[in-house]
Parts: sequence; C-alpha cells; structure tokens
Amino acid sequence: MLKRVFAAPDPGRARLRFAVRAVLGIGLAVVVCGLAGHSLVGAVTGGLAALLALFTVTDATVRGQAVTTALLPLVGLPVLAAAAELHDHPVARDLTFLAVVGAGVYARRWGPRGHSLGVFAFMTFFVAQFLHATPGQLPELYAAVLLSLLTAAAVRFGLWCYERRMPPAPVPAPPGGGGLARVTTRQAIQATAGAGFALVVGQLVSGQRWYWAVGATWWIFVNTTSRGETLVRGFRRVLGTVIGIGLGLLVAVPLHGAPVPTAALLAVCVFGIFYTAAVSYTWMMLSVTLLAELLYGLLGVLEPGLLALRLAETGVGAIGAVLAVLFVLPVTTHAITDAWVQRALRCVHAATAEAAARLAGDEGADPASRLAELEQLLGRVRLSLAPLVHPLNPMPARKRRARRVLALLDDCAREIRGLAAVAADPVASHDARLAAACWRVEAAVEALTGGTDLGVLADRPAAAEPALAHLHGLERALVELAQPLRAPSGSPLVAPRV
Repeated sequence: MLKRVFAAPDPGRARLRFAVRAVLGIGLAVVVCGLAGHSLVGAVTGGLAALLALFTVTDATVRGQAVTTALLPLVGLPVLAAAAELHDHPVARDLTFLAVVGAGVYARRWGPRGHSLGVFAFMTFFVAQFLHATPGQLPELYAAVLLSLLTAAAVRFGLWCYERRMPPAPVPAPPGGGGLARVTTRQAIQATAGAGFALVVGQLVSGQRWYWAVGATWWIFVNTTSRGETLVRGFRRVLGTVIGIGLGLLVAVPLHGAPVPTAALLAVCVFGIFYTAAVSYTWMMLSVTLLAELLYGLLGVLEPGLLALRLAETGVGAIGAVLAVLFVLPVTTHAITDAWVQRALRCVHAATAEAAARLAGDEGADPASRLAELEQLLGRVRLSLAPLVHPLNPMPARKRRARRVLALLDDCAREIRGLAAVAADPVASHDARLAAACWRVEAAVEALTGGTDLGVLADRPAAAEPALAHLHGLERALVELAQPLRAPSGSPLVAPRV
C-alpha cells in the first residue's frame, strides 16, 4: 500500500501540485476568516468549505471549474440554513438530510458539475451537524463560507492556475439509460436507503454523533457505480478509519488541541487527502480520520471514547451501504465493466484512426486527445474491476481473467502512446501498409464489441517502421483479449452483443 501511494506515476507532478495548492488555499482561507474576527467554529466551517471547493470541483475546463465554484454557495447556503433551523426538530432534520442525500447522488447525471454541487450540499448539512450549528450562528457561518470560497477561488484561478497550461482533461460520462435503468437513478435510491439505515442505527449507537454513520454511507457511494465497487470502497473506508484512529491515539489525543502543532498536522492531513485520493482510498481515509480527530481536539472534545464511537459509526455506515447495493436495485459489477471495456475499445480504434490520419498528412488529426480520453476510460475500467482483483476475492479464476484483461488493455494503451509519439514526429513518413494494419485494428475492435469471430492472428515479420510495429502490437493485444473477455463464465466481463 505504501508503494502504491509513493511510487504511483504522477505525470507532470499534477497530484503534487494539486495537494500543495490545497494546503495553500485552505490555509489562507482559515487565516482570512481569523482576520475577519470569526470564531473557531466559523474558521473551521470556512476551512472545510475551501477544502470542498478545491477537492470536488473537477470540470474539464478552467472556465467550467470557475462557474461551478461560483454556484457552490447557491446550493450550500440554503442547505446550511435548513440544517441550522431544523437543529431542534429531529424528525424534520432527518427527513431533510435524507432528501439532500438522494438529490446529491441523483445530480451526478449532470456530470462533474452536478456531482460537485451534490457533494457540497451534502457536506454543508453534515458540517452543520458536526459543529451543532444553530440559527444564531448563521450570519457568521454564511460570511465564513463566502470568504473562504473567494479565497480558495483566488488561489485556484489567480495565484496558481496550473491547469491553464494543460489540455482539458476528458471526463467520461457514467453509463446512461432511462428511468431505473439509469445508474444514477438507482444509486440515488440506494444511497437514500443506505443513509436511512445508517441514520436510524447510528442514532441508536449515539444520539450526538449519528451523522458519522450517514457520512460514511455517503462517501462510500461517491465515485462508485456497481455493487462490487461499493463493497471494495466500504472495506477500504473502514480500514483507513481503523488505521487513522490508531494514529490519532498516538498523535492527536496527546496534543490536547495545542494550536501550533495541531495546525501543522492539519496541513499534513490536507496534503495527504489531496495527494493520495487518486491512488488509495485507504490512505485518503486515514488522512480524513486524523483531520477530524485534530479538529475535535481544537474544539476540546477529543478523547479515546470518541474515537471508538467514530469507528462504530463508520461500521454502521458501511453496513448501510453494503445492504443497499446488495438488495436495493443492485447494479452488477460485470454490467458496468461491460460498458467501460467497450468504450475503452472504441477509444482504441478512434485513437488509431487519428494517428493514421496524422501519419497520412492530416494536420488536424489529434491522437493525443484520444489518448487522454483512453487513459480516463482505463481508469474507470480499473475501478470497475477492482472487486475482482481484490486480494480478498475468493474466486481465483475470475481474478486471473480480470488481471489478464487489465494487462492487455494496458498493452493497448502503451502501443497507442507509441503510435501517437511517432505520428507527432513531423518527419514521419506514411507507409502504405499502415492502412491495412489500421483496418485490421478496426475489425478486431468491431469483433470484440460485436460478438463476432476475430479469427487467427497471422504471423507477421518484425516491422522496421515504428508506426507499423505499434499497430502490429496493438492488433496482437486485441486478438489476445478475446480469450479472457469471452471465457465461459456465469458472469462474463464483456457480454457478446448479438
């Protein structure tokens, strides 16, 4: 797990810059709130608002990110008002919280912006419970949220907008459908059901900290699609919480809320959340847990019993998520994997065609953009297949097949990267055999996604032309993919379409 985080590729040091900018933006937001005379509760609220703005806004373009950031108060402030006004009305508060959960997940159908606004709405309600916000505190909390969002935006879009020098990152849309066939609709119902279970049982465990269970259920659903992904994420959340609590007993509890060392450790936790989020949910949850413990230390309520309670509520939330994905409109792992693998294969074909057109002299062809899209799609395939390659998966045959699929798709991506690099060379010449090789790649993709026979790969002499060598390697990987994708099983990775 350590190797996965610290040895994971970080092209262009994007994760490092993402994490450092977050520490800077959130730190400045807290300082601004302090200079404005806000209390500790106001400063914590502002810092968490800045964290969410910097973490959850993931639109493909800088302009889109700015628009989404500007929209955050429009959903956050009304939810904050509702949470505070309903503080002394538990039934209405609980029903409103569940409505926010369902609406927040349902909003994912509108892409990254809907996802960001849904997360911000949920977390605003959650933070109000975390801080026991009351109507009398609303003016200060409003001001803290607005000041912090402005400060975070100034850092992100003014002081250090490194995205302006990068091409827009494609964001794959979730699998579609209509009504209950749409994944986002099913997940909204699942999340509401799971959160309802967590809310009721969480209140039986603790009448004061029940919202932890609802929060655990919510975050287990974030960035997952199938029941398998949700089960793996639930396991990783509990594991990260357990490790974080152990670390908190060694670090956070002895500090007793001392301001200077606590502030330093909070910065480390923020860095850890942002740096590890893309590669290890367990490590991210470790950082989140320690951050929460340090905040409770600042508020003067941290003790070992509270940490044990957090673990219990996290377990309740994880159980709620598991029950929901297993019994409420379940979305199977293989159905989602089917959709993502086919989209990745289509992207392989499109990238090959763009590269071939560029080699043929078409200056408008851009294989690099297709390559970026392919990397995003392969990330979704890996996430979807994570349950099958997990060490605790008791089905070794399916695990081997899933690993083989991932390895061959990685081979495809490597050959596409090489082909795109050759195509970018202005002196690269067009070989007449490229057209035939591209046609064979197209035929292989059509066969894999259409359920027809790929035939047998003919022996080909080693190609001296680099582009042709990459096409031959790509064709070989596609043909070899047929075996694991079509191996007889009760739950195929890609179902033939006939």
